[in-house]
Formats: sequence, C-alpha cells, structure tokens
Amino acid sequence: MRSIGVFGGAFNPPHLGHQRLARYFADKLHFARIRVIPSFIPVHKSSADLADAEDRLQMCRLLFEEDDRFEVSDMEIKRGGKSYTYDTLLQIGKELPDHQIFLILGSDMLNSFHTWYRYEDILKIATLCVASREPGLLLDENPFGAIVADLPALEVSSTAIRQAVAAGEDITPFTGEKVAKYVKDRGLYLA
Repeated sequence: MRSIGVFGGAFNPPHLGHQRLARYFADKLHFARIRVIPSFIPVHKSSADLADAEDRLQMCRLLFEEDDRFEVSDMEIKRGGKSYTYDTLLQIGKELPDHQIFLILGSDMLNSFHTWYRYEDILKIATLCVASREPGLLLDENPFGAIVADLPALEVSSTAIRQAVAAGEDITPFTGEKVAKYVKDRGLYLA
C-alpha cells in the first residue's frame, strides 16, 4: 500500500521548522508524497494576526517548491469556513483509497488532540506522526499511538517570526530567503 503524509496548519507564516519536520517523516516513512494544506480558518489557533489564506498558500509553495515530494494544496481554502482535519482526511481518503494516510503534527497539537473535532474518527483514518517543538519537552504519554520523530527540537515558531517582522528584524534564518522576501514585499505582519 502506498502512503501519503498530510501536513496541515495555519502556516502563518510557514518556516524551516515545518519544512524540516515534513522532510524527516518523508524520509523516515518513505512517503510517495506529502500534501501540505494551509487552513482557511484555523480551528485551534487565534486568527487575530492571520495573514490572508492566499498569502499563506503562496508562502507554503515557496517554502516547499524545491522538493518534488511536496504538493501544496488549496483544498481547505477552496472549501472555506473552519478547517476541520477530519473533513480534510475524509476527502483525501476518498481521492486516494489505496493510500495509507499519515497526519503530521507538532507536539503542541498532540497535547490537545483529544479536543479536536471527531478525533477518534481521525485515528481510524490516519496514523499520527509527531515531533517536539520545544527542547526538553518529552512525550511522556502517547495515548494515540503516534510515530514520534527522533530529532532535536528546533526553536522556531510562527508567532516569534511574526513578532520579529513587527520589530523590523530579519526572518531569513527562520523562513529561508523566498518566504522572507514574500513577507517583506507584501508587508505582512507589520501591524
């Protein structure tokens, strides 16, 4: 059976930590491809400083374009409304019935996974893949049978990047040149 990784999120903005995590699982689990899916309206994140969905989609394309295993999808943006992972996985399962689905998450999302819409049904559709986002944060409990990444945490977050932009700092070390240029050219995260 072929396998596909699904990596969704606000990607506000996407950064090298996202890229590193997705590549790790692509390599470890030999995914034929990984579908990167920016949410239209994130359910689990504040949308106070959320960049437009089309901007986040374009930044994801810039970040992941050099690795042909990645496909950046606008499926949640086209669907509109709140972006529920269950609905997305159900759609992918119908499109690719011969694929095993793996859902890639940061440990922050795993810790609240039990609050997700239809989380038990998500577990019937997909296997969870998770990595720590903070140094020293261990997954003491793994009640959902997630595959845990064995790689050191990378101290980078979209929140910190937005704060750096607002402070006039260079974000290239965290996003790469293309995303940093896009953020600057579009005047994102300044207010």
